[in-house]
Amino acid sequence: MNPDLARLQPYPFERLRQLLAGNTPPSSLSPINLSIGEPKHATPQLIFEALTAALPTLASYPLTLGTEALRESIAAWLARRYALPKVDPASQVIPVAGSREALFAFAQTVVDRTRAARVVMPNPFYQIYEGAALLAGAEPLFLPCTPENGLRMDFGSVDAATWAQVQLVYVCSPGNPHGRVMRLDEWRELFALADRHGFVIASDECYAEIYLDETAPPLGGLQAAVSLGRPGFERLVAFGSLSKRSNAPGLRSGFVAGDAAVLKKFLLYRTYHGTALGPAVQAASVAAWRDEAHVVENRRKYAAKFRLATPIVQQVLRTEMPEAAFYLWARTPIDDAEFARRLHARCNVTVLPGSFLSRTSGGLNPGAGFVRIALVAEEAEVIEAARRIAEFGRSL
Repeated sequence: MNPDLARLQPYPFERLRQLLAGNTPPSSLSPINLSIGEPKHATPQLIFEALTAALPTLASYPLTLGTEALRESIAAWLARRYALPKVDPASQVIPVAGSREALFAFAQTVVDRTRAARVVMPNPFYQIYEGAALLAGAEPLFLPCTPENGLRMDFGSVDAATWAQVQLVYVCSPGNPHGRVMRLDEWRELFALADRHGFVIASDECYAEIYLDETAPPLGGLQAAVSLGRPGFERLVAFGSLSKRSNAPGLRSGFVAGDAAVLKKFLLYRTYHGTALGPAVQAASVAAWRDEAHVVENRRKYAAKFRLATPIVQQVLRTEMPEAAFYLWARTPIDDAEFARRLHARCNVTVLPGSFLSRTSGGLNPGAGFVRIALVAEEAEVIEAARRIAEFGRSL
């Protein structure tokens, strides 16, 4: 068996299951699960209609590269969303079966096992980054993102000798779990480091369409590249998804876009390993990428929940409305795992301990003392959960 499998940490939700295993919450309170970032808003009807209309296409094998129509719809959306002058659907876009699968597979393409390899990632982080690095034969390098450093990845904290071993950098903007958006100066610094040391950047942007101010959409990596004079997106690949944007996590549809030379290698890898999107899924994806009305309505619902729930939670926990994404990243007055365990036991509300999303590095676990609260349920349920959290917090 692959010995690297033994290096994988238990997934956060398995740890959460074990943490809550002995609890018997009061049956008088309906369970409310705010631990998982799974959208609960209704999937748009236009996706169902396009999916069912395309069911006869199931008789054909799909191409790994996807249909021309899908690649063109993604390229056109990227150009509209980020004011990009040109995205070539033939060489700069590849449809993928959700960003999770692609984020993992990308490390297998990029990492050169014949030499020492490091993969940089934020901490806390989406756990796929670590697993991808380890199973590609690389060592993860965690950069803590804390309130004290503005939730930024401190690229300056890595010395030149270590950067020389870095082959891949994962960034997540808007960030999971805190929702912070990378600034243009951070992109400038990261691009300069990539040019100097030769690594590739994987920009996870699956939360890019969940933001609270319609006049201020989050800056994207491709957008930053063009702004900084890199129209070919050199050394950069962005990852997007319909899961959060269109409330379609079960569709398993996303894209990678960016440096054509890097994507050519990624396509070669995927020809052997990757999952090609089914023809009906591709047709439904085209319909989703071409429509913005449902996305605006989706943001309106999240913004309303944040406006209503955040002040209630703030009565007992230190937290702020995020720039983007759909999480509250809240500081706990006691150990975060104990807070989550007792909240579930007494109030039948499930949240995720922040320490489960982080690794201890340099003596610090930057997620310790926080919980992630996913405002994914419908408004009434989110408000009820916030009230229970406030009542529980006052009892501590």
